[in-house]
Amino acid sequence: MRRAEHQNSEDFPEEGAVRPSGPRRGRITFWVIVTILGLMLITAGSLYLYIWNGLRPAPTGDVVQVELKKGTSPFGFAEVLEDQGVIRNAFIFKYYLRYKNEGPRFQAGVYELSPGMDKDAIIAKLNAGETLKEETMRFTIPEGFTVEQIAETLDKAGYAKKADFMALADKDQVWSDVDAVKKIPKNPDLRHRLEGYLFPDTYELVKASKPEEIIKRLLQELDHKLDTLPENWEDSLATNNVDFHGMMTIASLVEREVVVDAERPIVAGIIYNRLKKGMPLQIDATVQYLLDKQKERLLIDDLQVDSPYNTYKVDGLPPGPIASPSLKSIEAALFPKETEYYFYVTKKDGSHEHLFAETLKEHNRNIEKSNQTAGQ
Repeated sequence: MRRAEHQNSEDFPEEGAVRPSGPRRGRITFWVIVTILGLMLITAGSLYLYIWNGLRPAPTGDVVQVELKKGTSPFGFAEVLEDQGVIRNAFIFKYYLRYKNEGPRFQAGVYELSPGMDKDAIIAKLNAGETLKEETMRFTIPEGFTVEQIAETLDKAGYAKKADFMALADKDQVWSDVDAVKKIPKNPDLRHRLEGYLFPDTYELVKASKPEEIIKRLLQELDHKLDTLPENWEDSLATNNVDFHGMMTIASLVEREVVVDAERPIVAGIIYNRLKKGMPLQIDATVQYLLDKQKERLLIDDLQVDSPYNTYKVDGLPPGPIASPSLKSIEAALFPKETEYYFYVTKKDGSHEHLFAETLKEHNRNIEKSNQTAGQ
């Protein structure tokens, strides 16, 4: 019997096994590849359509106001834009910003944007800071106004309640980014702490400004005005033997006593002359400051009021300013005119000018002259 020869398994496939022929196997491979490519194309197309749709303008609509708050990231703001209907898809918009390297130059503020705006137009507006101008309030603080008069002006205009404003004006607190106010002494005799330091001018602030912001703006304006003075202006304080607060007090006295600008340095010089000689200032404006209502003419009883501000009873300067002085009065207090005058009296002819005198005798004659001009 012959021994069976070794057979290769390929020569005899297992029973039941079907092996594809060469051409058939190639067709299967082809369709697998086609299917994979098709799926890839469909995926890419779908992704393209998703991105295209997300970046195209949103449906048109009414203009909306959108606020980009300080500290908000451009990506965070994209969510706000989608919520307001300005853009279609915040997720896609974020990646568009990153791709274009946009966002760092966006400026905070309130913008008017329209649904339907092109994405690049939105970006350009944010980069340019084309914010909606906030509603403002405009008011004027006349020269010589007291803190109470300032508070009443703002109260009547509806910008700040008088009680709130006065509470801040009397509070001993630190005001940041201002310098002059730091020189106010801690003196319990001060009637109002910020008296004289709220600079009189015309202001325009955001209408939503709080009393603290209004006061700070007025304090800052005093600093700005002082910066316009000659560089050596502080040297004059030592020359006149007065500190800054004392100078502001003298400036306020000049403001309340003088109308004619040319006379301001003369009256300032008279105040310094009387201080040097130890004479009481006897300035009517300091008594008027203590009255609830201004009087056209003070009575003898008015001059007896017991107060450190009453310069008829107290020697030297009052504890602080009695009003907000103008820059011209501040300049007069810094650079007074040197004269031998110790007295002055207002002419009663309506000119608001004064008659000046070196002696009491001459002053009394000037009073007579003034009375004679009444009604002229």
